[in-house]
Amino acid sequence: MTTTPYGLSIAAPGACGRSGVCASFRRMKRRTASDSPALFDLAPASPDFSMELEARQRGLWPVAGTDEAGRGPLAGPVVAAAVILDPDNIPDGLDDSKKLTKAKREVLFTKIVETSIVSVASSGPVLIDRINILRASLDAMRRAVQGLELAPRLVLADGRDQPPGMSCEAKAVIKGDARSLSIAAASIIAKVTRDRMMERAGTVHTVYGFELHAGYGTPVHLRAIEAHGACSLHRMSFRPLRQDAAEADVA
Repeated sequence: MTTTPYGLSIAAPGACGRSGVCASFRRMKRRTASDSPALFDLAPASPDFSMELEARQRGLWPVAGTDEAGRGPLAGPVVAAAVILDPDNIPDGLDDSKKLTKAKREVLFTKIVETSIVSVASSGPVLIDRINILRASLDAMRRAVQGLELAPRLVLADGRDQPPGMSCEAKAVIKGDARSLSIAAASIIAKVTRDRMMERAGTVHTVYGFELHAGYGTPVHLRAIEAHGACSLHRMSFRPLRQDAAEADVA
């Protein structure tokens, strides 16, 4: 029997039975704790109201959640929402909007609007192209929070960045729509609002199929751009539109 630099006992060749490598490894595994607990600090299975209640205990109330929808598409605005939930009347079923069906989002949208304080803001393609999508998204989140009829004492913002220029304390929450009910509610409001805007855009700019793909770079959308060129809703700083514009300037 020999011992490796990692503390694993290995039986001699041919001697590995029940008391060989596998058994020794199992013994080591039982007595060795992980030295990287942060790697396993995963988001909960569904969002809850714990961050909001902790803030309330610290005297930070009300709490607003904010999130955006539409950072990735080639066309259309990025839409942000801010929501202050009523802790005594939180709609059942709130979750990250991406995990919900369209029908479920529509039902929850109505319930959130009926029971909560809600504000929506957007940044269009011109602003996105001028200041970039991240800054345009954060600016929409800031304006959504400012539009709330009740000023929050704390804002929980989905993602790694806090919206700049906040008039109250703010906290960036990675995977926030899967951790905070307030952010989850904001994600639903933003998603449904943007989808409705793009459905309306599809009736105006009929050749692109915006009502089908909401501006994302699907094959149908890319073929339409190739056939008809870009319209006023397209983000010219996004590839392949940026590449096409640069090639047109050279030509």
